[in-house]
Amino acid sequence: MDSYERVLLDEQAIRRALTRVSHEIIEKNKGIENIVLVGIKTRGVHVARRLVKQIARIEGTEIPAGEIDITLYRDDLTPQNEAADPELKGTDIPIDVKDKKIVLVDDVLYTGRTVRAAMDAVMDLGRPAHIQLAVLIDRGHRELPIRPDYVGKNIPTSKDEIIAVKLEESDKKDEVSIFAASS
Repeated sequence: MDSYERVLLDEQAIRRALTRVSHEIIEKNKGIENIVLVGIKTRGVHVARRLVKQIARIEGTEIPAGEIDITLYRDDLTPQNEAADPELKGTDIPIDVKDKKIVLVDDVLYTGRTVRAAMDAVMDLGRPAHIQLAVLIDRGHRELPIRPDYVGKNIPTSKDEIIAVKLEESDKKDEVSIFAASS
């Protein structure tokens, strides 16, 4: 396979996509009452914080946000890699999720397994009124019946391609690239 890398979204395109997603969240929920954004560790947390800031600019009020660690909810932990003691990054949701409209936020939606784990983790904290999903990138290839409510950009991919999201907060630049997986 030929090797390649292409930048699909630059800083400005990411900002525009998240601005649009912020407006869609407000519109679909008829405002911001009872909404809590929950970022899935790690880059989903950064995306969630940006959405909170953008929604605050639009509505004039900051909504609660938190972060969730799905490590113990993953379905790919086997007795072999459990022995390695998975690194827990901590869950911090500063508000009771009971009867709230939870918007899970992640950078890339692929198989849906990460989102399923995040939903399990949220449900262990209480029973929200709704769980919605916002993603910066939807690349397809679902293995579970999970569909995002809000998408920054749909990027159809082959399973041999990799989507790399870089965000200023963790990678010192904003960029979404696609490249061929090493064979």
